[in-house]
Amino acid sequence: MSTPFASATPEPSPTPAPLRVHVSGAVNQPAVYRLPRGSIVLDAIDAAGGPADDANLDGINLALEVADQQKVYVPREGEASQPVPAASSAVQGGAGSGGLVNINTASLGELDTLPRIGPVTGQRIIDHRAANGPFERIEDIQNVSGIGPATFEGMRDLITVGP
Repeated sequence: MSTPFASATPEPSPTPAPLRVHVSGAVNQPAVYRLPRGSIVLDAIDAAGGPADDANLDGINLALEVADQQKVYVPREGEASQPVPAASSAVQGGAGSGGLVNINTASLGELDTLPRIGPVTGQRIIDHRAANGPFERIEDIQNVSGIGPATFEGMRDLITVGP
C-alpha cells in the first residue's frame, strides 16, 4: 500500500485582504484607505497625508491596531478627543446598519463624518432630501451640488439608503 507524500513545494498562502479604514478629522487628506493587516492608528493617519497643523494627537492612542471598516477620527486642538475602538470592537460612527451613514436620515454631524463632506455640503444633502424626498440609491447623492464622481467614490462604501 503506498503512502501519499506531501508536495515538496508548499502551497502559497492567500494574501489577506487589506483593511479598509476611514480616516477623518484633522488630517490632510481624509478618506477611506486600504492598509495592510497589522496597521496601527499612526499608519492610518500617515496614509491620510499626516496630521493637519491643528491636529491634537495627544488624546488618541497612535499605537493601537486598526480593524477592517474602522473609523479613525483625529481631533483638532481644543476639541474633545473621541476614543478609537480596539481592533476587535464594532465600527465607530455613522448611523444605520454596519456603521454605514444612512444619507436619508443622517444628521449634519453624521454627514460631516464622510470624506470630503463638510458642513456646507452636508446641509446641501439635507436640503436636497427635504426638497426631493429620500434618495432611492446611493448613486443619487451625486445629484447634490458639490458631489461629483470623485467625492462619491470616496464615500460609496460608507453610505446607505436603507432603513
